[in-house]
Amino acid sequence: MKKKISYLLFSSTAFAMAYGLAQLTAIDIVINAVLISFLIQWILFVPAYYFQTEKFFDLSGSLTYLTVIIYTSHASYSMTGLNFGNLILGLFVIIWALRLGIFLYFRINSTGEDKRFKFIKKSPTQFFMTWTLQGMWVSVCSTCALTAIAKGVILNSFFLVGFFIFILGFLIEIIADYQKKSFRKKSMFKNDFIQSGLWAYSRHPNYLGEIILWIGIAICSFSSLSGLQLITLISPIFTYVLLVYISGIPLLEEIGKEKWGHLSHYQKYIKKTPKLFFNPIRIFVK
Repeated sequence: MKKKISYLLFSSTAFAMAYGLAQLTAIDIVINAVLISFLIQWILFVPAYYFQTEKFFDLSGSLTYLTVIIYTSHASYSMTGLNFGNLILGLFVIIWALRLGIFLYFRINSTGEDKRFKFIKKSPTQFFMTWTLQGMWVSVCSTCALTAIAKGVILNSFFLVGFFIFILGFLIEIIADYQKKSFRKKSMFKNDFIQSGLWAYSRHPNYLGEIILWIGIAICSFSSLSGLQLITLISPIFTYVLLVYISGIPLLEEIGKEKWGHLSHYQKYIKKTPKLFFNPIRIFVK
């Protein structure tokens, strides 16, 4: 009973934080977009729990990004007309979300299940919390972009810098995912871990790319924000904390230790390879 209450309290806190962040923008469009993101998660939780499936969880997160970006872009266009900055920034988020959502959807369908949800989906309160956290993830990460689009994205040198940083992060994430997928396809490597390509320089290069691209989106949004709206630029920090300390790296590292912790070459890999950031020296000198 205590656990159920704690899960519900955590869900309420997650919603309150995201909604409070949206309130700081003082823009009704952004506030509505955040409410929509949570509403989508809560509606989809019902069939997900009823059928005890997590197969469309990641895809629904991506579709939620698409929904809030399209909603905000359309509302902004209705008020101020066409803005090329809005179009570019919106496309950044849409392309990233579609690519990630489709990639994760096909991956879970090929493996049959997402091990993160093996026990979570059996508890209605814990599973509900997970869907609520996804609403928080969408809201906190996208609020700076939503605010910039609602006000009208300013095209300047900051935007240009953010543009190239986003492209860099996006490419790192795509390449890392492709390399790991290709590695897994080879039958001889099914029970081994990847340590080649970008994975030779970072144990989680896909997450590194994710953090970098959100830094790019934040920089693209910067010039359009003012006052308390600048707090919405926490999106890359939130992404970093989420991936490094909560739902990303800790879970994967634990799984890795269980599967390969007894192997000497895995122990050597863990010792010499940075958890997240590249070691620039190792790129040129091995």
